[in-house]
Amino acid sequence: MIRHANARPSITATNGSRNFVGNLVSGFNDAKWMDEALCAQTDPEVFFPERGGPNREAKKVCAMCHVGTDCLNWAIEHNESEGIWGGMSAKERAREIQRRRTVTT
Repeated sequence: MIRHANARPSITATNGSRNFVGNLVSGFNDAKWMDEALCAQTDPEVFFPERGGPNREAKKVCAMCHVGTDCLNWAIEHNESEGIWGGMSAKERAREIQRRRTVTT
């Protein structure tokens, strides 16, 4: 799931192939996986619940998505601090970052 910091998700498409995921990250054209992300076919609000809100629906979508690993890696590389990305919440991503640091040391 992709969005700019402090911006609410939008489902407005700019063309037939690029979905709202790509629209939310202008300037990050290197992320080709965005075109195939299942979250693009889902209400973006699902991926950005209120603090402590339910995230089960977003995680179900992520579990079926074949670009989840790319999405998660993108979120980690770009320090995304909100929302569900690659099936992980912000807390889960923080633990994953720590785990990766531990594995590489």
